[in-house]
Amino acid sequence: MKKVLIVVVSYNEAENIGNLLSRILKETSRLQSYLVDVLVVDGHSPDGTASVVEALAKTNPKINLLVEEKKEGLGPAYAKGFKWGLDRDYDLLFECDADLSHDPKYIPEMLRLSEGSDLVIGSRYVAGGGTVGWGFLRRAISFGASLYTRAITGLPIHDVTGGFKCFHREVLEQVRFDDVQAFGYGFQIELNYRVWKAGFKIAETPIIFPDREKGVSKFNSRIFLEALVLVWRLRLGI
Repeated sequence: MKKVLIVVVSYNEAENIGNLLSRILKETSRLQSYLVDVLVVDGHSPDGTASVVEALAKTNPKINLLVEEKKEGLGPAYAKGFKWGLDRDYDLLFECDADLSHDPKYIPEMLRLSEGSDLVIGSRYVAGGGTVGWGFLRRAISFGASLYTRAITGLPIHDVTGGFKCFHREVLEQVRFDDVQAFGYGFQIELNYRVWKAGFKIAETPIIFPDREKGVSKFNSRIFLEALVLVWRLRLGI
């Protein structure tokens, strides 16, 4: 039996987190070769997200909670979650958004593909993948970011900014999180790049990515600019 940890980073997701955790546990309850737990890393949400998770954790030992002293960004939050999981000997570690855009129904297939790959990415931009409820501008920014990153870095991944991923622990053990520069969604690009440069095998599997129904997106212009500059830093090795 392999130990699996689903790391969910949250900030002001009280309306979504309970539904997400329920769906994760339901989808993974039928897996026979894996023991699946969830860790929510919450950025000290003022809306009470941590309180919702804490209440659920009292009745289900598969649910765990780590609350940051202050919100530091997506990258540092995932780094804390990964370190938590590595310290507790999990074999496979996932990234999963808290807003229900990453459907837990894809987890079994991602686990299956992990048997032959070091990193499995749930991809919007391979055959069979896509988005639902996005406007033209958002689709253009997201797809354009992947093309831009691939052109500059040579990274052989179609969905470079996607955050639904499954890592073997050996991959994360080689990532020096103290050296990671990105705090926002650029963290996904940087992590992909480091994994690729380390020679690990990467696979993509199609997912349908719906827009969030509740809550507010955390994307902003500062995060966008960080990613634009980050790509050149990775290319130039600075």
